[in-house]
Amino acid sequence: MKRKRNPELIETIKLAKKNNLLKLGKKLTGSTRQYKRINIGELDKMKENNLIIVGKILGSGEIKRKISIFALDFSEQAKEKLKKAECEFKTIREGISKNPKLENTKIL
Repeated sequence: MKRKRNPELIETIKLAKKNNLLKLGKKLTGSTRQYKRINIGELDKMKENNLIIVGKILGSGEIKRKISIFALDFSEQAKEKLKKAECEFKTIREGISKNPKLENTKIL
């Protein structure tokens, strides 16, 4: 974590470790090259309704159902499509604050 420079990311890692979310903390402290880039079309195919994506959500594809997504970043196109589908989307930090135990949430 010493090499991380993004203050938002550092606070998210601290919050994850504070809430004993070690799996999430480990993914966040890893190399940014390992972070995922997932399109909205892929999210629509997943069965889970609550997702944490350690990476960025991209706007390719369509989403036809209402889900809750927490990620490090969202493209502008993804934000527009998620708003249109009435999905909840926030940063991982906000997601941990809302649901500290991450119950019924899948981490990708």
